[in-house]
Amino acid sequence: MQRPIAARGARLTAAFRHAWRRAVAWLLRGAALVAIWEALWVIAGGATSGVVGAQTKAAPFEDTLAQRVQACTTCHGLQGRAGPDAYYPRLAGKPAHYLYKQLMDFRDGRRHYPLMTGLLAPLTDEYLFEIAQHFSALDLPQAPPAVPARRSGATAQQLAHGQRLAKEGDASRQLPACTACHGALLTGVAPDVPGLLGLSPDYINAQLGGWRLGLRLGAAPDCMALVAKRLGPDDVAAVSAWLSSQRVLGIEASMKPAAGVAPEVSAILARDHADLACAKARAPGQGAAAAPTEAPTEISSKESSKMLPLVARGAYLAQAGHCAGCHTPRGAEPYAGGGAIDTPFGKVYASNLTPDTIHGLGNWTRDDFWQALHHGRSKNGRLLSPAFPYTNYTLVSREDSDALFAFFQSLPPKPVPTPAHELRWPFNAQWALRAWRALYFKPGTYEAATNKSAEWNRGAYLVQGLGHCNACHAPRNALGASQGGGALAGGLIPMQNWFAPALTSVHDAGVSRWAIGDIVALLKTGLSPQASVSGPMAEVVRGSTQHLNPADLQAMAVYLKDLPTAPSLATHTVQTAPTVPSASNPQGAKIYKQQCAQCHGEQGQGVARAYPALAGNRAVTLTSTVNLVQTVLHGGFAPATGANPRPFGMPPYQLALSDSDVAAVITHIRGSWGNQASRVTALEVSQNRNQTMR
Repeated sequence: MQRPIAARGARLTAAFRHAWRRAVAWLLRGAALVAIWEALWVIAGGATSGVVGAQTKAAPFEDTLAQRVQACTTCHGLQGRAGPDAYYPRLAGKPAHYLYKQLMDFRDGRRHYPLMTGLLAPLTDEYLFEIAQHFSALDLPQAPPAVPARRSGATAQQLAHGQRLAKEGDASRQLPACTACHGALLTGVAPDVPGLLGLSPDYINAQLGGWRLGLRLGAAPDCMALVAKRLGPDDVAAVSAWLSSQRVLGIEASMKPAAGVAPEVSAILARDHADLACAKARAPGQGAAAAPTEAPTEISSKESSKMLPLVARGAYLAQAGHCAGCHTPRGAEPYAGGGAIDTPFGKVYASNLTPDTIHGLGNWTRDDFWQALHHGRSKNGRLLSPAFPYTNYTLVSREDSDALFAFFQSLPPKPVPTPAHELRWPFNAQWALRAWRALYFKPGTYEAATNKSAEWNRGAYLVQGLGHCNACHAPRNALGASQGGGALAGGLIPMQNWFAPALTSVHDAGVSRWAIGDIVALLKTGLSPQASVSGPMAEVVRGSTQHLNPADLQAMAVYLKDLPTAPSLATHTVQTAPTVPSASNPQGAKIYKQQCAQCHGEQGQGVARAYPALAGNRAVTLTSTVNLVQTVLHGGFAPATGANPRPFGMPPYQLALSDSDVAAVITHIRGSWGNQASRVTALEVSQNRNQTMR
C-alpha cells in the first residue's frame, strides 16, 4: 500500500508543479498583455493613472495647457473624451471654432449652466480660443455607442424616422437634413460645425429641447434654434435615438452638403440661407464673433491718443470704478445696462449709461450726472437705490465726475430699456429710501489727510471712492448699510455667498506685513507670492485693477498696507466645531490624496504661480468657510490678465463629491501641515451647495 500511495503523491506533486508552472506562465502572459494594452492605450492618448482610488505617485509638475485646463476634464472626462454618464459631451477632436463658440456662449450667458458660466467668467476671448484649439487637436479614438440601437428601447419605426430626418430631412416642413450641415458621416465639418455621433440620447434631447424652448441661445443668426422649433417631440425622440446608436466611422471635412440630401431640402437651404446659416464664431482678431462679454476695458496708449483728453480720462476712471461690472451684463452691449443685481430686498436693474435719448443719458447734463454720483438722485430728483454705490461715489471729485460723463457721452447710443426694479415693499417706496438715507448717507467729498503723503491720499481716494471696496469688504446690517464707517473689516457679500475677508486683520486678508510690490502684483495680475484672487475679486482684477496705471496701483498698495489692524467685524457665523487632527479623518486624507495632492502637493506646498499652497494659507483657516466650500464645489480660474493670460484652473467637484466628502477633505486641509481651524460639517456644505453660485 505504501508504494501506490507514494506513487500517487509523486503524481500529485508533479501535477501541482505543472499547474504552478502554467499559472506562472499565465500570469506572466497576462502581465505582458496588460503591459501591451497599457502601451497601446498610452499611444492612443489614454492613461491608467486616472482610476479612482489608484495609489500612484503624482507625476512631476509640467506647465502645459493640458495641466492648465484640468478644470475641464473633471466633468468632460480624461483628455475631454466625454464624462462617464455621457451627459458631459466629448471635447476631443471637435472643431476648434465650434468649441470656442460654445465657451463664449456659456461665459456670456447665451447658454444657461451656472457652473460653466462661473468657471469661465474670469477668462478672456483669447484664452478661450486657446482652450478650444487644445481640445480640438486631440486625435483620440472614439468609444462605441453608449446606447446600441438594440438596447435603446426605440422601435424600428422610430429609428427609421430618425434616420430619414438625419439623412434626408423633411422638405414639406422646411427641415434640412442633419447631414447638410454636419457632414455626410455626421462627424462634423471644419471649421465650426460639430459632429453628432458619440452622444447620449439624453444629451441630444436636452440640447434640442433647450433650443426649442429658448433656453439655449446662440449668436445671431441662431440656425439651430430655428431648426429645433420645427421639430415635434416625436421627431426629437427619433433623431436622438438614431444618432446615439451610430458608431463613429471617420472624419468628414467637406463643406459641401452630403450627397444623399434630397433636392428639395437643398432648395430650402438655398432659399433660407440667411435664415439658417450657422453663426460662425471667429477666433479673436479674425472677424466678427459673438457680442463681447463686456465693454473694452483696457485703453491702449494709441487709442487714448485719439480721444479727447477728458474722454480718455473718463474711460480710465470707468475702469477704476469697474462700471462695466454692473452696467454691462454678460454678452450685452457695453454700458447699456439692463442687467439684474440681486439684493436681499429684491432685484435692482443697472441703468443705461450710453447717450440714448430715451433709455440712456442722452438728455442728461454734467450737473445731472454729478447729482447722481454725489447726491444719489436721478435727473428728475428721484432717489436712487443704494445698490448703486453713491455712498462711495459721493467722494468722487467734480472733475472726475465730468470726465466720466464725457466718456459715457462719447459711446454709441444703445436703445436698451432699463426694466423696473423688483423690490419688495416697503423697499420700493421713496419714503423708505428717505428714511434709509437719513440714517446712513450724508453727501461729502474726499478730504485729504494732512499727516499722510500725496501717494497715500491718492490710494485712499481710489479705495474709498471710485473703487468702492467697502461695498464688499465691510459687514452690512439688516437694512443693507455698511457697518464700521469706511473700515474694510470683512463681510459676506449679499446674495453671492462669498466672504470678502477683512483687509484690516493679519489673520484674514490684511497686507500690513507684505512688501508693496507684492500688493501691486496681486492687484495687477491676481497672483502674488502670498495669495491669489478668486470669485468676485477675480472679476474685479480682470475688469478693473489690472488696467490701472503703476502710480495708482502703488498708491492703493501704500494705503492698504497702512490700514490700522483690527479684528474682523464681520457678523457672519459658522458652526465652531473643534479642530479634527488629520489622523482621525481618514476619509478626508484619502480624498485629498486622490483628488488634490497632484496639484497642491502631498504636504500642501502648492506650485508657485500655478496652484496656491494650502499649508499656512490664511484663506484656508478663515473662520468663515464659505469661500473654501464654493471653491471645492464650483472650481474656478484666477483672472486672465495681461501678465497672466493663461491661468491654471481648479476643477469643480460639485458632481464628483458628496457633501460629506467635501466636508471631510476641507476639514483635512484645515487641520493639516500646521493649519489649525475648525472642522467643516456636511450641513454647511449642503447649505452652500443650495445657494446661488455666483
